[in-house]
Amino acid sequence: MTSLTSRTRTTMTSAEWIMLFALSLLWGGSFFFNGVLVKSLPPTTIVFFRVAIAALLLHCVIRIAGQRFPLERKVLAAFLGMGILNNVIPFSLIVWGQTELASGVASILNATTPLFTVLVAHIFTSDERLTRLRIAGIIAGFAGVAVMLGAGAIADGPVPVFAYMACLGAALSYGFAGVFGRRFGRMGVPPLSVATGQLTASSLLLLPAMLIVDRPWTLAAPDMTTIAALLGLAVFATALAYILFFRILAGGGATNISLVTFLIPPSAIVLGILFLGEALLPRHIAGMALIGLGLALVDGRVFRNWRMKPA
Repeated sequence: MTSLTSRTRTTMTSAEWIMLFALSLLWGGSFFFNGVLVKSLPPTTIVFFRVAIAALLLHCVIRIAGQRFPLERKVLAAFLGMGILNNVIPFSLIVWGQTELASGVASILNATTPLFTVLVAHIFTSDERLTRLRIAGIIAGFAGVAVMLGAGAIADGPVPVFAYMACLGAALSYGFAGVFGRRFGRMGVPPLSVATGQLTASSLLLLPAMLIVDRPWTLAAPDMTTIAALLGLAVFATALAYILFFRILAGGGATNISLVTFLIPPSAIVLGILFLGEALLPRHIAGMALIGLGLALVDGRVFRNWRMKPA
């Protein structure tokens, strides 16, 4: 997920910490829900219903809040671009990747999003440059990806490797979305409208693709487990997660909310182990540790605080 613009605050209130942990559970839960759904539904159908249901709910929230949904042409075009980069591409790639990978592994690969974001920002912006600390973080993070892939993944054949690449492609798309989304702050578009607009645009793009590719009328009727997982993915892991995200962003700032990146993989891993019978290999754990180190270096706070401590 991406952040837009917000004021900076170094500390968060207790309520914001609770919301942050809740958000990590919701976004970690998205990998769990995907893991349930890929057993009975094709990827495009999963992604379409995820964004369509969430978009309807957020339109209701905007109406209840008394906000005006922007309909200017340039804003609608930006919604389209954001929907492609932040929803259509990454959601589809992650779901496809999870047809071959455990939800915990997919969540670890998705945690590389900040590494891609700093690279994209360095190339396409003038005010977010790479530092030595960030370069070290990128190297450590991608070393973790290499460890996760390892000889074992390659020996399993090309399909699992493509699934790894799909999840990394999703993280790269999120990185581009993070830079692209900065324009909404300059346009003065409220964050909730950004979330609603991109989900609406994604729904309109995915509807014909789902009808042509998946032909949902030919699929078996979903059971209650599938319906519950689909509603959980759309209502909780998407609509409610966006609301929490922007609440924390408004109060705690973009720097503090980036901590959620560290918290999503443990949530997804625990849910996968408890309910899906998944297990992590040693190379996955080692790779997660290196990616975590890379994220800490890119974030920089721990190391800056350590340097500022008196001798």
